[in-house]
Amino acid sequence: MKRNQIFKIYGKDYKDMTKALLEVSNLASMLNPETRIGIKPNLVTPTPAEYGATTHPEVVAGIIEYLQENGCRHIVIIESSWIGDKTSEAYEYCGYRKITEKYHVDFIDVQQEPYETYDCSGMKLKICKRVEEIDFMINVPVMKGHGQTRITCALKNMKGLIPNIEKRHFHTMGLHKPIAYLSAGIRQDFIVVDHICGDLEMEDGGNPVETNCVMTALDPVLVDSYVCHLLGYEISDVKYIGLAETLGIGSSNLDSCKISVYERDESGDVRLKKEFPAPLQDDYEEKSNYSGNLLEVSYAIEEADSCSACYASLAPALLRLKEEGLYEQLLENLPGTISIGQGFTGKTGYLGVGNCCSAFERYVPGCPPDEEAVYHMLLEYIK
Repeated sequence: MKRNQIFKIYGKDYKDMTKALLEVSNLASMLNPETRIGIKPNLVTPTPAEYGATTHPEVVAGIIEYLQENGCRHIVIIESSWIGDKTSEAYEYCGYRKITEKYHVDFIDVQQEPYETYDCSGMKLKICKRVEEIDFMINVPVMKGHGQTRITCALKNMKGLIPNIEKRHFHTMGLHKPIAYLSAGIRQDFIVVDHICGDLEMEDGGNPVETNCVMTALDPVLVDSYVCHLLGYEISDVKYIGLAETLGIGSSNLDSCKISVYERDESGDVRLKKEFPAPLQDDYEEKSNYSGNLLEVSYAIEEADSCSACYASLAPALLRLKEEGLYEQLLENLPGTISIGQGFTGKTGYLGVGNCCSAFERYVPGCPPDEEAVYHMLLEYIK
């Protein structure tokens, strides 16, 4: 497999199709029995993968089976949930305890691990110390949308390897720059994208779009550039992609990227079905699945360094009002916008969300606040 390639396979037998794709990607040739391998899924919140937010456990099971069948003995799963949720709960609810017990691999909860400050191409960032013990990092992100950065996939998924204190710091820095520099501090050696049913609008899921696809690649910048293409964004819309490219992490040149689609026959054998340049639209993809509703309601929000979990409580509440025909009424009555984020700490205003807006006339408490509480506060305001 070359760095300008992305391999894809479609189906519903997620474990076996993942193993098949790793075989044609020739992952085993990059490893030896003594390689210390880390598998980094996305367990942002304790919700089943079917909701469109977390990595399907079957995909990770397929990776582990493939590795163990090829003689790899040192494998760990490493991850942390976002601020406001516990990794330990996601580990249980998302089916990862069963994986670790079945395959006898360890699970590292970054929220419970010590960290150190590392120099990431000139930016000082706090990273879990256990990352140092990993020789080969397999990144297993979910392809999905994001309320603040528009997309999240390979590059942003590394954010799960930093402590909560650094996650908050990322948001004060505007997310894009630290995400790019983190990719210089934590190398991704291989990428397996869960493109099975990601939510194309919000990071915490709830509106999954079924595609039943798994992808493999070597270049995280190329992967995220391709995700922009599939979701109808310009690469320039997601600033951390260009920043990571400038740092030498990878290439965003889709003109030189080749997509190879594989399929399995009834006997399980894998064959190449078709190849095409990345700028051409894949017949299986449907950009029309992306509604753009989140972008519409975002105009009611004044965001300043807000954490993803907090933002993910406000945006769905606004979407609910929109579905109920109340969003326009809210906009008509608002004296300004709804404030959210660490940038409003100690400041005054009218309507805010989260503890950072505790000095406002009206605000919803919580870090993060509950989506239902946000919805009812806005509904009460309208009435």
